[in-house]
Amino acid sequence: MKKRHPMINTLLNLKGNTKACVYTEPLWGIPFNLYTPYASVYMFALGLGDSQIGLVASIGLAFQILFALLSGAITDKLGRRKTTFIFDIIAWSVPCLIWFFAKNFTYFVVAAIINSVQRVTANSWTCLLVEDAEQEKLVYIYSWVHMAGLIAAFFAPIAGFFVAKFDVIPAVRILYLIAFVMMTSKFVILYIFSEETQQGKRRLEETKNEHIFSLLKQYGGVLKIILESPQTLLSFGILLVMSIVNMVNTTFWPLYITEKIGVSVQMVSLFYFLRSATILVIYFIIIPKINLSFFKYPLLIGFSLFIVSQTLLISAPAHSYIILVVSTLLEAFSLSLINPLTDSLTIINVDPNERARIMAILHVIMIALTSPFGWIAGILSEKWRPLPFILNIFLFVIGIIFTYFLSLITKNKDKIKEEIVFVEKPLK
Repeated sequence: MKKRHPMINTLLNLKGNTKACVYTEPLWGIPFNLYTPYASVYMFALGLGDSQIGLVASIGLAFQILFALLSGAITDKLGRRKTTFIFDIIAWSVPCLIWFFAKNFTYFVVAAIINSVQRVTANSWTCLLVEDAEQEKLVYIYSWVHMAGLIAAFFAPIAGFFVAKFDVIPAVRILYLIAFVMMTSKFVILYIFSEETQQGKRRLEETKNEHIFSLLKQYGGVLKIILESPQTLLSFGILLVMSIVNMVNTTFWPLYITEKIGVSVQMVSLFYFLRSATILVIYFIIIPKINLSFFKYPLLIGFSLFIVSQTLLISAPAHSYIILVVSTLLEAFSLSLINPLTDSLTIINVDPNERARIMAILHVIMIALTSPFGWIAGILSEKWRPLPFILNIFLFVIGIIFTYFLSLITKNKDKIKEEIVFVEKPLK
């Protein structure tokens, strides 16, 4: 009997919370990836300028700092399962309705502030996903999580059809309404079919007589753990680079290809389809060959390809669709290497006993450092539309440097472990 593909084998053998999280993720990923390509175009159509669009992104990220700070304490106090359900409803269901009714800048600011609560569930949902999972399968698990959103690529023509038939504003309103229904269904189903993790139960017991603010006071000791771990800091640095790049691309890539290259609005979703479909295929080819212990070259290749894709993008003349296709394909290949690896490296390089609070602090720092870039990229885009993508190239160079030093430290640490094991072996 032919051996089953490891990606398929992982999916079919998922258990417990990991199974519930992965299997329900398309109900969030599909609508999110359907409306995201049109979010900035929708705001632009409603009268917002580039700097206002960037400011909305920055305001949302600024409020995410507060909720990221609280996320570890809330997750420990309420439990991973309950926190995920309550704050997912607040963070996604409510903003989808606000975006649906949006008329001006104020609506988007209010929605961005409420949507910033997502930082609580970014922590609790991650804990729910990985805490009872097999660590050696984390790259596969995260690949399936990313693919859950990429499945939206096959529904992309629906979004393009709505835009072509009803125009941008009414079409995107329909997408936000669909998102409200699908996402809310996902949150309810996940709550029903999940249970509290073993680590979550321990933290519930340990924190049952403490209030949230007393837990926040303990963050000083947790911060010390982070600062004493170079591997955690460098893994976080790579994650930070991708956080800024993703925000810049999500916000300004659709505007760039429609305003600078001349792609029609209804065709935007087709390029997202091309990118997502490519990533899906590459996941099945590349991911089974990747070992977390040898992350250096896959990440270096990923960052290098992304630099080439951004260079092609900013050098493409108007109506140069072939260059845009090549740029999109290179970006897809790089993302298929970078995304699952950065997520997995961050998880395995933090202390599992303090995962919720460490991730909370890392998210706070990441958001604080990321938030100004929405506004900065907006100003850069108004001055010259290619500038945000030149900024991306600079960030990728930093990502390459972080990857090199992380691999160096990891290699030295593994070597020390081997020497310790050799010394402790009894002589024959």
